Amino acid sequence: MTIDKRILRKDSLEKLFNILRENNRTIFAPVEHNGKISFKASGSFSSVATDYIQTTQSSKEAAFPRTEKILDYTKTRDNINASPFDHNQIPEVVIWGVRPCDAMGIAELSAIFNWDLKDEIYNQRLAKTTVIGFSCMKADESCFCTSVGGNPGNTEGSDILLTRMGEGGDLIAEIITDKGAAIVSFAGELFQKSEEGQKEKYLADVPVKFNRDEIRKKLDKYFESDIWVKQSLRCIGCGACAYVCPTCACFDIQDEIHGKSGSRVRCWDSCGFSQFTIHTSGHNPREVQSQRWRQRIMHKFSYMPERLDVYGCTGCGRCSRACPVDMNILEHLTSIQEVTL
Repeated sequence: MTIDKRILRKDSLEKLFNILRENNRTIFAPVEHNGKISFKASGSFSSVATDYIQTTQSSKEAAFPRTEKILDYTKTRDNINASPFDHNQIPEVVIWGVRPCDAMGIAELSAIFNWDLKDEIYNQRLAKTTVIGFSCMKADESCFCTSVGGNPGNTEGSDILLTRMGEGGDLIAEIITDKGAAIVSFAGELFQKSEEGQKEKYLADVPVKFNRDEIRKKLDKYFESDIWVKQSLRCIGCGACAYVCPTCACFDIQDEIHGKSGSRVRCWDSCGFSQFTIHTSGHNPREVQSQRWRQRIMHKFSYMPERLDVYGCTGCGRCSRACPVDMNILEHLTSIQEVTL
């Protein structure tokens, strides 16, 4: 659909939040706790954080939870009876306050979960999720969305994108999808027609730091390069980068058994973990951390664009902020572009 631009008055933001709750939407919003801002189910507008560049965790957990039950089962003498996941348990969710780099990550996740077989649980969660994004008015040295095809006011992935017109000002509302239009249909009095549509002057300045297509071309020749050893010397394989990333989708399947019954659960994993690729025989094709770091970069900037026609990085900078040993992905990508073999 054509983007419909409206104005949302600053004093209508809380009204919109309350209307969504009244219409049986579970709202995941940025909430501050112990100095960190993460998406949590929020019951009141007053609990929502507003002064942040980026949340500590991404919003991907709404469609791809950290742990989720796939099925329950019961063993009998002659059989195993399985009860698949009940899709009716999935609530209608609104993710509130998503930055454009997070919203952009939805396309990457969807490409992964629909590459071969269609992941029914993921698609059902996504179908019941509405994204209300907020453009970025400020950025920091870890932000590089413009280097990977995004920008601080990117509409991709959002159903409604709000851009504040100056500090404490009214908001430009871009109604992007049918899900966004559905919200306007029951909160229409809050969205006013307006000629104001130039949001660029209110957006953060994020300069381009590298060319992702140039990096992709170089990576084809870099597989055996010693650059991976140099870059990974500090890496401790903790997986923090994968757990905060809006596009990382590695997972494991575990059975939780209680006597003759149990549940099969999908849970987050990371290709940075030493045991991620270990075989039953004991052989590990990625036995050292440099090989696992290479996999992370190659997957996001070579394998995904080749196989799925999307890049696996949105430039949110979370991995650099979360890394306990300062593995700065922006610095590493820039160095790859600059090095000549």
